[in-house]
Amino acid sequence: MRKGQMIIGALACLIASMSWGAMFPVADHALEYIDPFYFSLIRYGAVAIMLIVLLLMKEGKQAFRLEGRGKLLVFFGTMAFTVYNVLIFLGQMLMGKSGVMVASIMEALMPMISICILWGYKHIKPKKYMITSMVIAFVGAVFVITKGDMSFFVTLKDNMFPLAFIFIGVVGWVIYTMGGQTCSDWSTLRYSTLTCVFGTTVTGIITVIITSLGYVSVPSMGTISIVKYDLLFMMTLPGIVALLAWNYGVKILSSINGILFINFVPITTLVIMMMQGYQIKMFDIIGTLLVVAALIRNNVCQRKEENINKKILQEDQLRQAV
Repeated sequence: MRKGQMIIGALACLIASMSWGAMFPVADHALEYIDPFYFSLIRYGAVAIMLIVLLLMKEGKQAFRLEGRGKLLVFFGTMAFTVYNVLIFLGQMLMGKSGVMVASIMEALMPMISICILWGYKHIKPKKYMITSMVIAFVGAVFVITKGDMSFFVTLKDNMFPLAFIFIGVVGWVIYTMGGQTCSDWSTLRYSTLTCVFGTTVTGIITVIITSLGYVSVPSMGTISIVKYDLLFMMTLPGIVALLAWNYGVKILSSINGILFINFVPITTLVIMMMQGYQIKMFDIIGTLLVVAALIRNNVCQRKEENINKKILQEDQLRQAV
């Protein structure tokens, strides 16, 4: 691989991660005026249209054929563009200002959550270094969530639902990412477009139902006008740009290298919140550093393990050749 390609791949992953990190502080302002359902529907409705145009131009009409994978696409699309996008912002909104950092740190825990899912669903037991990394990351997340105030656990019932919404949302995105393997013979753009269309359709149906029941109301043009710049940002950088940049960067660097850039999500959130004047506590910084350290530690151990396995494989091939 050429050095130039690696730099482009690294920049793509960096842009995606920093865009996602900036997403939560921007959403914090928008959610004061618009509910998470319409916020997600408008945002990804626009992204879906842009993706459809891109796919049509690049791969033609044949790329919209489901090839017997309709149910899978609906499921994985719902996980990402309904479960993740609605619940993570619903949880953030319910927690208030502290929800910005909590949502961001949960996002950074995605690699650890994927290990847990593989352990529970596919019975792939994690290595010792993975378990240690998960514990360190969990401690870091607790620091950020509680701000070092242990009375938080006494009032946990007040935060239980928001935390559950954020966690379930993040799990939804992890499942969506894993689902990409079921369409490995498709282009990244095709998988992203079709799942986005189906997932956003599900969000639309749910939004119409809860609107008719009176739980949420259609945002007025005045409300849309107030949050128009927030929506524009969410559609572009954390939306279509981050989605395509991340998939492109990971394709060049490989997932083991690309996942390191997830570290920039909470770091970016932390920096933006400090710039906005939000009072960052020492536990926010310590917790973020612990999560980052856990991800780096896990990545380094993974690399060592892969190198050992490659060496063993090469030795076996050499013996067979002799």
